[in-house]
Amino acid sequence: MSNGDTRAWNVIGRLIRNQPRRYSVSLIAWTTIWTMPIAIGFIAAAFFDSLTDETVGYNVATVLAALWGWAAARIAIVFFVMRWHSALLFRTDAAVKRNMLGWLYTLPGANPVEETPGEVVSRFRDDVEHTVDAYDFTVDLAGSTVSALISIVVLALIDPVITFVVFVPMAAIVLVVSRSTATRVRHYRKAAREATEGITGFLGETLGSVQSVKVAGAEASMLHHFDELNDVRRQMMVRDRTFTAGLEALFRNTVSIGTGLILILAAASLGTTGGARLTVGEFAMFVFLLDMVTESAYFVGIFLARVKQAGVSIDRIVALMRGSTWRDLAAPTDIDEQVPEPVVAVPAAVAGSPLLGVRALSYRYQTSGMGIEDVSFDIARGEFVVLTGRIGSGKTTLLRAILGLVDAPSGAVAWKGSTVADRAAFMVPPRAAYTPQVPRLFSMTLRENLLLGVEAGDGELADAIATATMEYDVDQMQDGLETMVGPRGVRLSGGQVQRSAAARMLVRRPELLVFDDLSSALDVETEAALWEGLFQRHDGTTALVVSHRRPALLRADQVIVLEGGRIVDRGTATDLLERSAVFRDLWA
Repeated sequence: MSNGDTRAWNVIGRLIRNQPRRYSVSLIAWTTIWTMPIAIGFIAAAFFDSLTDETVGYNVATVLAALWGWAAARIAIVFFVMRWHSALLFRTDAAVKRNMLGWLYTLPGANPVEETPGEVVSRFRDDVEHTVDAYDFTVDLAGSTVSALISIVVLALIDPVITFVVFVPMAAIVLVVSRSTATRVRHYRKAAREATEGITGFLGETLGSVQSVKVAGAEASMLHHFDELNDVRRQMMVRDRTFTAGLEALFRNTVSIGTGLILILAAASLGTTGGARLTVGEFAMFVFLLDMVTESAYFVGIFLARVKQAGVSIDRIVALMRGSTWRDLAAPTDIDEQVPEPVVAVPAAVAGSPLLGVRALSYRYQTSGMGIEDVSFDIARGEFVVLTGRIGSGKTTLLRAILGLVDAPSGAVAWKGSTVADRAAFMVPPRAAYTPQVPRLFSMTLRENLLLGVEAGDGELADAIATATMEYDVDQMQDGLETMVGPRGVRLSGGQVQRSAAARMLVRRPELLVFDDLSSALDVETEAALWEGLFQRHDGTTALVVSHRRPALLRADQVIVLEGGRIVDRGTATDLLERSAVFRDLWA
């Protein structure tokens, strides 16, 4: 058994244990559905025997009554099972996806995944579906196995020789075929999934870059590449589905083989008198229950194929969840429970210490080698600090390292004099809040985008909007705060998106405000009004800001100049204009 198969079995077993009561009910109900047809075999046997033995007491009327009663009971059970089992599968699917998303939220916020959005969607959708599909097959496998075992016992009591001759070769065929095709099943499924992911990844990137494609006049080239990706996917999907369908046909045709063997072996023994080994009713029982046994053999073969395909999907999901194992994917999760807020230990403040202290902080991107090196500075409460420098000097990287959005390997960050152990968990509201250079809004109302689950009164929300200079914009919107902003806020201008993100940060009332070039989409007057409103409305505001604009630089209590990832100077704008050539170039 390969490692992928082992992980698939482990995940399926854990998912079963996560919902023992719901799964047990579903398992019992499906087993009942699978075993109920055995009663039809007994009814048919009794009816055919009654044609030659009048003492049996069966006639057409009693047979029809029995069949109608059986049908009514089975319909009722099937109706219950489908409702119950569908809810079970939905919960399992949702729990797996929640575990995936929850793990991704624990990764560094600046680069949580290496895959494209389309590839991530493919793993959330298709790979989770294939994993849950294998889990779903377990109830059919169990029900068909119980049904087959009961049928074999019944048939063995009638004629053990025929039972052995018919069923042992059929079981051997299923097992041999399953083992011999295991590698190919995994290979074809992996190739098909990667080809599909290539399509979704391409679409995700292309739809987010339509303007770039049109400006470059690359429409024809992009369409040609899309055709090539589709052609590869077509080939891989045809191979995968054809091979799977071939296996299913092979397993299904064991029914025909078994029926032929029954007819050949039982023909000489069929009768009602003398040395006959089978009555007409027993022969009917053999033919009917044969289908129950061979159906189980079919499900064993298909289930083994599904497990191998699920193993491919689980490997892909775990690769997306960097640093995780199959246990994290299948961890117990109750989708009915409210996710608790993480509890973060807040160390005691050290008297006389700055609000934020950065000590010898360093981080380099592996791909480019750029980043920051040995950066140290303090921010006192109520201080307005501006980071400035040329493009690529490390300003954004420094903010990300302070906030734990990248995992800086060396250096430390202190809060009120105490070192922060887990910056990603600690440097969040109500301690710190961050507005990135390119903020993201969601396809919800403006109000929902500003709150994102935070409980705030109308007064607090209105104050945040006013401070972010968004009052006029909201008043001009037809639906005000209930305006749908569209995916990524496409219905708002760039400046409105940035100021909305600022308002979202302000409504959380953090002790430290962190802005990464908030003014990039604002005119000078709007930026000046924003800083003025911020310090007028919120006395004692502490802010760490990346900016190259004069309104921010002139207001700053401390300007920190970065060059090549290092601090090359610091002071007020007036002082730096006198002594720093780098700063004078930026100012000019």
